[in-house]
Order: sequence, then structure tokens, then C-alpha cells
Amino acid sequence: MIDGNPFVEIAAILGLAALIGMIGQRLRQPLIIMFLATGILAGPSGLGIIQSHHQIELLAQIGIALLLFVVGLKLDLHLIRTTGPVAFATGLGQIIFTSIIGFLIAIALNMSFLTAAYVAVALTFSSTIIIVKLLSDKKEIDSLHGQIAIGFLIVQDIATILALVGLTTFGSSGAEEGAVYVSTLIIAVKGLGLLGVVALLMKYILPYLTKRLAHSLELLTLFAIAWAVFLGAGSELLGFSKEVGAFLAGVSLASTEYRDSIGSRLTSLRDFLLLFFFIDLGSRLDWSTVGSQMGASVLFSLFVLIGNPLIVLAIMGFMGYRRRTGFLAGLTVAQISEFSLILAALGMSIGHITNETVGLITLVGVVTIFTSTYMILYSGWLYRLLSVPLKVFERSIPYREDAMDSLEETAPVDVILVGLGNYGSGLAEYLLKRDKAILGIDFDPGVLGRWRERGIPVLYGDMADPEMHEQLPLNKARWVISTVRSKEMNLALVHHLKKKFDGKVALTAPNEEEAVEFENAGAHLVFRPFNDAAEQAADSLTYAMDLVPENIDWPISFREVRIRSDSSTSGQRIMDIPLRAITGVSILAVSRGGRVYFDPKPNCRIFPGDRLLIMGPPGALKDAERVINQIETRRNAEDADRFEIAEIRIADDSKLSGHSLEALRFRQKYGVTLIGIRRGKDQVTTINPTERLLAGDCLIVIGTTGAVRNLKKQESL
Repeated sequence: MIDGNPFVEIAAILGLAALIGMIGQRLRQPLIIMFLATGILAGPSGLGIIQSHHQIELLAQIGIALLLFVVGLKLDLHLIRTTGPVAFATGLGQIIFTSIIGFLIAIALNMSFLTAAYVAVALTFSSTIIIVKLLSDKKEIDSLHGQIAIGFLIVQDIATILALVGLTTFGSSGAEEGAVYVSTLIIAVKGLGLLGVVALLMKYILPYLTKRLAHSLELLTLFAIAWAVFLGAGSELLGFSKEVGAFLAGVSLASTEYRDSIGSRLTSLRDFLLLFFFIDLGSRLDWSTVGSQMGASVLFSLFVLIGNPLIVLAIMGFMGYRRRTGFLAGLTVAQISEFSLILAALGMSIGHITNETVGLITLVGVVTIFTSTYMILYSGWLYRLLSVPLKVFERSIPYREDAMDSLEETAPVDVILVGLGNYGSGLAEYLLKRDKAILGIDFDPGVLGRWRERGIPVLYGDMADPEMHEQLPLNKARWVISTVRSKEMNLALVHHLKKKFDGKVALTAPNEEEAVEFENAGAHLVFRPFNDAAEQAADSLTYAMDLVPENIDWPISFREVRIRSDSSTSGQRIMDIPLRAITGVSILAVSRGGRVYFDPKPNCRIFPGDRLLIMGPPGALKDAERVINQIETRRNAEDADRFEIAEIRIADDSKLSGHSLEALRFRQKYGVTLIGIRRGKDQVTTINPTERLLAGDCLIVIGTTGAVRNLKKQESL
């Protein structure tokens, strides 16, 4: 039924790909592996579904062109500069060492020099797409090891393009063996001419053209696809590969302000068309040669899975990075990429290597991509297992990461704040407004740099690293707060702090289920940012729907103001707030706890969380809001406002000895609450007013810091 009907054939292939993709999702595997499996199953070695090879090959070629176009579009050379020399040194060093060692292994397996060169080069490239996806899923894309990995993956991508250009050159010159140098020179001249034309278009034509086309995003996307395919075709006519032209097309648009919009629109189309490349590649895999290649594929796979990470680890350790950073970055090169498969396919098409070699490289790709995915997903567990032997790759002083820390030994710390993302940074801002001394911890160097510029002490680190805890001033801090959204990391943090931290721990939960789990684990406070924000949004909307009047043609406006907890007006009466005298604005209503008080009386008090409806001239409303929510300075009163639990011993000559609590009017006189008495070996937990205090009793009291201090002072006289 499928024979002679390409549409039905492709429908069957897509259905099979969707089914196998669902299985891969359950196994947490990249779709590349599942697409290769689809090609193998649909090819002649499997169900024999694929018959229209030319149609599938055409779709595959367009997919490769779009892949390289998107890579060029997102090529951020600034990232290499911001991560310092480590991206270039690690990327280039890994390519050199991997290719040399891989070449020697291939020669030892009796491969020809050209075949060994192809295999060695194929082993050097790692999949940018897979790594970015995995790091994004693990929220590690902005970490130090994530940024370094992306940096040297970009170096690898550039090397890939150069390798494709070189292959095209040698492939073109192979027909005229006696004129290799002339052919190479002609190719070089053509290449410089192509680069010159693209550079001129980048500067004078493309910015203007994309700006005009940006009025219609659909038209801009169509132009981007046409430009990628057109430049790819032009590159092929000049003697290069279509991949080179597509990459240059992406680079030419990377400097425009629309590159992100174009890239986001093309990602799905790219992934869809790449499906056909990997299906085509899988269907062409000759299983009759797999048995003979099995030993070599296992050897090369072990080299990629173990050797590549060790090479990166050694280079980064030599450059002064901690072994954990080097290890996590090294795991990202523990596989070969889709570019390796493209390179192999190109080499076979120009006659440099055989189908058996392509099958070998494909097998290595399947094994390494499959295995390295789990290595990256469980990188924390792997590091804890291997951290001790990995010490040989770390300098005695990892000076590059030590230089990121700005903590002074004598600096006071109220709060250790883990995670300085959007929510963490907002929390830090409000803590600083309340005069709290914070120590920020994050693994994004860019975020740390911004806080360091403000003079805030910060440390580079990942709380998933057990060694990070040893660097923290836990003996100084009262609270450790985590705004990180990783349940595993938060639970591990609580478990570790229970052993060596006497203060309080606060965690952030995205849902009620995790909040309950954190509370059961021992967290003293759990933030629920999504619930809190949703509740405030609902309150604000309800308030606006019920209270805010319709606009009228008159120079007067209305504004809703929410009273913050640090507002100077909190707790004051309306008559004590000089709002009208300063700004000419009046308070029309107060919303509190679901009730609305219209035309509040002058003696009505304002409390945190209240919503005020204010009315006045449009230009004065912002000034009125600033007056209402002016921050109250509490430096001098901070100690008195804080509660603490203390143990106070009654001296032999104390005035308290022999008197009952009722007679002493203990709570009224001293401002503290007695919650227990330790009397010798006995513990009195039920306190009656008639209870007499005896010399030698240890009173367990709770109260403000000032009141407790005064009671201690009296008993020490």
C-alpha cells in the first residue's frame, strides 16, 4: 500500500518517529537517538518503509542548512570573551588532544591515514544542541561551568565550519590531482570573495531590509529561510558545501536586532527537518558491517566518554579552576555531535571514506549520546562518587574561582542568601532596605559581578557541591535562605545544615506539595512565591473592580497603593499621615482582609497589606505613593523589635526568690513571658500564677531582645 505513494510513506515514518520519540522521552533520551532508531527501523534492515530516498534526502539537506543557519544566527563571540581565555584554550586544547589521540587509536586499528583522520576529527565535536538542552533543563546554563561549556562548544562549531570548508576544498581538488595547489588557491579566492560580499550585505543591505520586513514576522521568517537556502545554494555553486553558505547566512543576520525572533521561529522547523536527516542516516546504516565494527566502536566510545572529559578537566585544572567546575564542564564533551555525522556523510559523498566508516562513526554517536545524557543528568552524584580521586586535577589554590569571592572575614552576616535570580535578587533588595547584612551565593558570574559592583559580599558556588558548605560563615549567620527551585538541592541543604548550623533555614517551594515536604524535612520557613503573587494579584484585581471609579473628564485621577511592611505609615492613624498637606491627595477607601472601609475616619490605623484608594491630581499620585510607602529606618530599634528565647538563673540574693509570679506581676513588670523552669533535675512546663520562684531556678523566658537583656542585667547585679 505504501509503494509508489510518498505521502503515505512519510506519514508512516512520522507516526513511527512519534511513537519511538515517546519511548525516548520516558528514557530521558535526546530525540536524535530516537530519530536514528526510527531510520534503522524504517530502513531496509527493518520494516522497509523507506522507498523515497531522494525526497527524504532533500528534506534532510534543507534541515542541515537550517541547523547551520541557526548556529550562525546565535553565534555569540562575546560569550567567548566574557568567559575569558578558558573557552578558547579548552575548546582548542580538547580538539587538538582528542584528534591526535583518536588518530593514533585509529592507526593502531589498521585504518588508512585518510579514514583515521575522518574518525579522529569526528570524535572531537560535541553536540551544542543536546548540551544546551540538558543544561537548560537542569537550570545550569548560566552557571560558570555552563558558560565555559557553551564557550568552547562555540569554538568547536567554528572548527566544524573550517573542517567542512577544508573537506570541500580537498574534495573539489581531488579530480585534478596534479593541480591541487591551483585548485586550493581558487577555492581560497572564491571563499574570500564570498566573505567580502556577505560582509558588505551585513553592513549596508541586511539591517535596512530586515527592518522593513519586521513589520510582518511571517515575512521576516520566510526571508530568513530563503536567505539561508539561497546562500547555501550559492556556496555550493562556488565549490563549497551548502552548509558553509547556510552558516554564513546565519552569521550575517546575527548582528541584527531580530535574530532572536528569527531563531525562535525557526527552531521548530529546524528540528522537524533534521528528523529526516537522522532518519535518512539511520536507514543507510549497513548492519552487515556492524559486527566487524563493534570492537572499534566500543573502544572509540570509551575514549569519548572517559578521555574527552579528562582532557577538559586537566586543561581547566591547569588554568586554575576547581575540579568540580572542570568535571561538570568536561561531561559536556562526552559524546560526538550531529556535526560528526554530517561530516561523515559528506566524506562518504565525496569518496573519502566508505559506508563502513560512516557506520562506525554512527555507532559511536549512538552509544556516546545515549550514555552521556545520563552522565550529565546525574552529574552531581557522579562528582560525589569521584571527587576524591579527581583532586589530582586541581591546583592547591584554584585561583580563578577564588578570585570571584568577595567575602571579608570580619563582615557581619544576618542572612546567607542562596540564589540571586529574579526572586532571590528581589528578596535581597528588600532585606538590604531593612538593613540586614546578607551574603549572596550564586553560580552565575554575571549576576555576582553586578552585586559585587554594589559592594555586596558574594561567593561563587553551587550549594549542590558539598565542599561549598565549608566556605560559608555559618557561625555568624542567623538564617540560610534558598531561593533555588531544585527540590533535591533544597532537601540536601536542609539535611546538611542540621549537622552544623544553629540558625534557621528558609526554602522556596513552587507548589504546596514541595512546601509540605520541606517543612517535614525541618525547614523553619517556606516561601511560596507563586501562591503569594497569585493571591496579591487576585486581591489587586478584586480591589480595582470594586473600588476604582470610572474615569471622568476632569483633572483628577485614582490610584491603588499597597502598604508595604517596611512603610513608615504602617501602624499610624490617617490623621497622622500628612498626605494631603504635602501632595494634595486624599484617601478614599481602605481594603483590609476582604473588607472595604469607605471614607475611613481620621483615627483609622493603616497596617501592612492594606490597600488604599487615593485620589488627587494625576501628577501628585506618584508623590503620594512615595510618601505612603517611605521606608522606615529601624537601625536603632532593631534589637528591641527582635524576639529571642533565653535561660536566666535566679541568684541566691535575687529579689525574685521566694515570690510568686502573681505577686511579682512578672510579665507586666519585665515584659517577658515565662515558658518553663529548670529546677535541679526537674522541668516545670506548666506555669501557674501562684508558682514561686526559688534561688537557683533557671527561667526559660521569651521576649524582645531589650527586655531579656534588662532582666539578665538585673539578675547579674
